[in-house]
Amino acid sequence: MPIRSWDIFCTVIDNFGDIGVCWRLARQLAQEHGHEVRLWVDDLQSFSRLAPALDTAVRQQRLSGVEIRTWRPGGEADDRARFANLAVHDAVIEAFACHLPDAFLARMVARERAPAWINLEYLSAEPWVREHHGMPSPHPRLPLMKHFFFPGFEHGTGGLLRESMLGEQRDTFLAGPAAQAALWHRLQATPDASALKVSLFSYRNPALPALLEQWRDGPEPVQCLIPQGMAAEQLAAWSGEAAAPGRTLVRGNLQVNIVPFVRQEHYDEMLWACDLNFVRGEDSFVRAQWAARPLVWHIYPQDEDAHRDKLDAWLALFSRSGVDSAAAQALADFWHAWNAYGNAPDWTALRSKLPVLTQAARQWQARLLGLGDLAANLVAFCENRVK
Repeated sequence: MPIRSWDIFCTVIDNFGDIGVCWRLARQLAQEHGHEVRLWVDDLQSFSRLAPALDTAVRQQRLSGVEIRTWRPGGEADDRARFANLAVHDAVIEAFACHLPDAFLARMVARERAPAWINLEYLSAEPWVREHHGMPSPHPRLPLMKHFFFPGFEHGTGGLLRESMLGEQRDTFLAGPAAQAALWHRLQATPDASALKVSLFSYRNPALPALLEQWRDGPEPVQCLIPQGMAAEQLAAWSGEAAAPGRTLVRGNLQVNIVPFVRQEHYDEMLWACDLNFVRGEDSFVRAQWAARPLVWHIYPQDEDAHRDKLDAWLALFSRSGVDSAAAQALADFWHAWNAYGNAPDWTALRSKLPVLTQAARQWQARLLGLGDLAANLVAFCENRVK
């Protein structure tokens, strides 16, 4: 079944994670595959932080080749009118089990040929992902079949989102002083050539003050870039100073720059410009891996510590990829401390392994390239396996 158009439904959870993935996927399908894409979003305010050109007062608009429409999960009365005469596209994605409106399901049934229906799942390195990737799930009442599509880090999964020119863009940026200068201008900061450069994007984290103190009191200059948000608020409480974009705070050997929230493309550049990246959620976690730099992941906490299985599954997979065992252990210990396993983060131990981890990050990226990119894998899956 040829696929040339898409409906993608997204509910914005945790501000940026879900819409970050959906917006990146929608743009890639439109720009690289030439497909018509309609992205349904329930929160334009959060979305606009990633796409500043978005008009938050308009319910239907086009941006970067993608048609963007608003929807209200659970707003059935409004949905019936909105979807009454809608022509459903060739493929429909409900991102992260956001549940399609009944009125839209009715339009899927009314279509001459049922669309490919995909539940795009959350990212995990857990072994069970390979077993469930691509599994069908018939609707209990309607003549519709949904398939589960899992991103992942191994063959037998959907791979990771990655634009076709990303590697070339990274190489050009690293070789171009003008591009790097433009990034620092956007960040409202000045690079310190003598300092280790760190980006820090996290949820509220009780381990952050201890890490800031280790950087402050350590023997090496550290320049830390913190986007406005939760971590910046914690920094303000720790330092007693305001943490607005453009502010610079210096404590001992630590320099912190509060940087504005930037578009996705410019966030990639910030990752490339740093020696170590602290990331959170899913989208920034994936982008940090494509940056081929060591990373520290603050995973979204789940009930009964279910998130720890996901975190440890990635660490186990990474440790088996050929990385030095002592470096892998230092990374795991730091990740555990950063994610509240009980110990304070040991910056000295992690710092001593950064050169080895930098080489391991490059090798890990090369391994991931062999999986193909998620958007292309998704198109092929819909065309070849969904009837």
